[in-house]
Amino acid sequence: MSMETALRMIFIVAFLGWLMVWVLLPTKTYKQAWTPKLKIKLNSTYFGEQGTNLLLFTFPMMFIAALSCVYLHIQKKPKNFNSKSVVKSNLLAFWRRPLLVMAPLGIVTAMELAFAAMFVALLIWSLSNYLYVSFGHLHMHKAGEKVWQAKFRSVSLRLGYVGNICWAFLFFPVSRGSSILPLIGLTSESSIKYHIWLGHLSMILFAAHAMGFIIYWAMTNQMAEMLQWRKNGVPNVAGEIAIVFAMAMWVTSFPRVRRKMFEVFFYTHHLYTLYIFFYVLHVGSAYFCMILPGIFLFLVDRFLRFLQSRQRARLVSARLLPSGIVELNFSKSQGLTYNPTSTLFINVPSISKLQWHPFTVTSNCNMEPDRLSIVIKREGRWSQKLYQELSSSVDHLNVSLEGPYGPTSSPFLRHESLVMVSGGSGISPFISIIREIIFRSQSANLHIPRVLLICAFKNSGDLTMLDLLLPISGTHTQISKMQFQIEAYVTRENEQTFTDSQKLLQTIWFKSDPSDSPVSATVGPNNWLWLGAIISSSFVMFLLFLGIVTRYYIFPIEHKTSETYHFTLRALWDMFLVCICIFIASSAIFLWCKKQNAMEVKPILNLEAPTPTTSPGSYFHVADRELESLPHQSLVQATKVHFGSRPDLKKILSECKGSDIGVLVCGPRKMRHEVAKICSSGLADKLHLESISFNW
Repeated sequence: MSMETALRMIFIVAFLGWLMVWVLLPTKTYKQAWTPKLKIKLNSTYFGEQGTNLLLFTFPMMFIAALSCVYLHIQKKPKNFNSKSVVKSNLLAFWRRPLLVMAPLGIVTAMELAFAAMFVALLIWSLSNYLYVSFGHLHMHKAGEKVWQAKFRSVSLRLGYVGNICWAFLFFPVSRGSSILPLIGLTSESSIKYHIWLGHLSMILFAAHAMGFIIYWAMTNQMAEMLQWRKNGVPNVAGEIAIVFAMAMWVTSFPRVRRKMFEVFFYTHHLYTLYIFFYVLHVGSAYFCMILPGIFLFLVDRFLRFLQSRQRARLVSARLLPSGIVELNFSKSQGLTYNPTSTLFINVPSISKLQWHPFTVTSNCNMEPDRLSIVIKREGRWSQKLYQELSSSVDHLNVSLEGPYGPTSSPFLRHESLVMVSGGSGISPFISIIREIIFRSQSANLHIPRVLLICAFKNSGDLTMLDLLLPISGTHTQISKMQFQIEAYVTRENEQTFTDSQKLLQTIWFKSDPSDSPVSATVGPNNWLWLGAIISSSFVMFLLFLGIVTRYYIFPIEHKTSETYHFTLRALWDMFLVCICIFIASSAIFLWCKKQNAMEVKPILNLEAPTPTTSPGSYFHVADRELESLPHQSLVQATKVHFGSRPDLKKILSECKGSDIGVLVCGPRKMRHEVAKICSSGLADKLHLESISFNW
């Protein structure tokens, strides 16, 4: 048995054990038989009432997160991509096919639907068992209270318990540098929809929980309870404050609001810090330990992102296409590696100090070992301001970055052939894939899939985006060795238009600044062991500090006064210790890695040029180019442009030859859903939809 297989078995056992605890938690057996014994053995003077939950709910997931870093470090990348072996070994092909294609869920595979159904079943199971146990031992909280009122209160309370289960999973999908998501082949981009589903589900349960108690207090003339902040019980005010912040986040997260008023959604969603704070104060330290792993790992990831974003990235050049497209090229250290379809978050303080926007990395770390590129289309207000600033003869631009984040491998390259369907700027993720295939085509021993790129643009000016398929430096780019075909569709024009504004592709070279530094590898995908060290050391430190505070501060107070320690203060201690331990461990290891990177990074070459400089750009406008002509001539020969029509995707996909065709789609929702429906139809035997999600 290999090390990787042994680790996978450990992960499965630990995760199933963790899930089993959630299944048993609401049962009568757990409450009446297990709980007394667990409290005797685990609720020591070092951890108090948190001991049981720390062992059963927190430790398994923290153990998986730390050990998965070791697994990802030792995992070897396959050197030979053989499509046949992949097809034979892919016994779960049916489960990966789209089964449900509809708004608002989007494209849902059979496997996702099965797991979603099991999760809903867990919630129903938990609620029914909670109610069965509570109705069997119903407590009257007020003299003269009726049985149905007591049951109404019990239902309202248990809805909150079930919502807590959603919170146990809520933060895993939004940890961009997560070590858990890669274990199941996910990235934060592809799993963000799970966060959305869990967010909506938890808000429905918590809203019902809050409204239920308000109605109960009104029925029983206890409205004064809304102002209660008990010393030894649940503070109702904290819960009410939390639900107010939660409702603000929930309302602004709906697609209509998010798309039309993105800035409102963006800033409002940062209320999550206050939401978490008052939520923990409301539920207390014991329940906090039940949902701690997701929050703990998210805080580690968020603080590491903050540390990385404090550095100014070295912006080398920008290419401005006539169609309003911008390509930004950053200097990077050669030690930074990433895979195609990775995502980079960018902040430009001169436009907005708070806004961060995700963009697809279009460069290839093999072809361009010292460059990292992204493509931005001039659409929203932020990108409009960026384009205007770059067009104003600026010679330097301060930019901060987070990432890149992406998949740990490129499984779609194992297919016999690839069909990439894009709409507008949706071609961006395919640029990095095509560059990777071009690089692999230089090696004779690697499997190279046939590539068909179907791209739809509104206007002929947008065809200049095809210029970005090749890097700013044309060296070592021989596309003649690969089977490559481009079918470009211009939907709103019947013939190619040519204006003076479309003649030149403008290239701007920026001056270097001593405060700028190349984008370098941070802890996470490029340093899994260091991330594992942060997770394990910060968690052990938290347990150590919590034990010291509980044993030598809280316990003596309780022993002296014969009263339970303040409910809210205990929760505050937990949150404070979590934050301080993450701060100490993350800062120390991040600074150490930064020092090591600084020693390895070579001095930045002075790449200054007259600013701005213009270079004839588009081969579609029959202009000369500064770059090597052969690769671009081959690209032109492989391109066929159709005016005044849209691609007949069903016909194109049905006519594709081969038994193993990987289909990738990125573009408008209508296009994505159309392709997914085709792949789930009778053609599904040869068509395999590869999940790429860039919908934020």
